[in-house]
Parts: sequence; C-alpha cells; structure tokens
Amino acid sequence: MTTAKRDTYTPETLLSVAVQVFNERGYDGTSMEHLSKAAGISKSSIYHHVAGKEELLQRAVSRALDELFAVLAEPGAIRGRAVERVEYVTRRTVEVLVAELPYVTLLLRVRGNTRTERWALERRREFDHQVAELLKAAAAEGDLRADVDIRLATRLLFGMVNSLVEWYRPHPGTTPDQLADAVVSMALDGLRTQR
Repeated sequence: MTTAKRDTYTPETLLSVAVQVFNERGYDGTSMEHLSKAAGISKSSIYHHVAGKEELLQRAVSRALDELFAVLAEPGAIRGRAVERVEYVTRRTVEVLVAELPYVTLLLRVRGNTRTERWALERRREFDHQVAELLKAAAAEGDLRADVDIRLATRLLFGMVNSLVEWYRPHPGTTPDQLADAVVSMALDGLRTQR
C-alpha cells in the first residue's frame, strides 16, 4: 500500500517559495509550473491555497507595504521634532528592509504590468509622499537645509535605502543596527543644517 504525498505547505510557506521564484525569474517570467516545481507540489495543490500567482504577488507586496506603513504609525514617527521623526523612519525602514528582504525586494521590482503591481506602485508613492512631508516639516523647523529640494532629498534618501536590496546580504560582523546607523549618518548628515 502506497501513501500519497501529503501537501505540507501552508499559505505562508508557499508565499515564501513564490517570493523567491518571483525574485529570481521576475513576476512576468514566472508560471504556475515554475511555482509548483519550486514548491515540490502540484499546481492543483497551489490552487488549494490561492487563486493564482497574482494573489501570491498581492500577499507578498502587501506584507512589505504593511510593514513599511506600520513604521509611520509608530510613536517615534509621530512624536518629536520632524528631523527626529525622519531619522526614526529612515532607521526603521532599513530594519524592515533587512527583516523582510525578499518581500521588499519584490515590492521594489514591480513595474505596473498588472492591477496588483499598479496598486503596489501607488502605495509606494504614498509612503514616499508621507516621508517627503516629514522632510518638509524638518526643513520648516530649521533642522534641514533650506537649499535642498525636498522631492530630490526624498528620492535620494530612499534611493539609498532601496539600493540595499541589490547588494545587502546578512553576514557576521555587520548588524542591521550598524547598517541603519550608516544609512542615517550618511543621508541625514548631508541634509542637516549646521548649528
């Protein structure tokens, strides 16, 4: 008597495999066949958990976006001088990126080809807008240089943070805190007014 292989995948473990495959092949270059082979389960088993690959994409980018937006609601992001809040949000964004590296990597690679990707891009723009408002408030309070265009500063700041997905890999000797310290120091020291 042979026993059929039991599907031991949960929606969370399937999501993890899907994110890995999406990051390796690109979302558009990934088929349900690729996902089933990577997971070691049948396509019908995948459909037992999700409606299709776009649902997996939705769950993955939602996870990254939810973590990023949660930072904006934390006490350090809503209390104190604006420059302190910018520093806090920058630091926490780096920490989220490190903790959720595959998910944030996928979020940063979406191009707007599907409804989910367009939604994710719109949410990313909203996050950037909220950070730009913090930078604007810090400049108005006199803590950031007035000669720096806020839109440019926001893009440069998050260009630096977002570039981490391309090269950062956890390794002994560099902690996420050290990485966040370096980003905050390099980015904000150039933006602060000299007092």
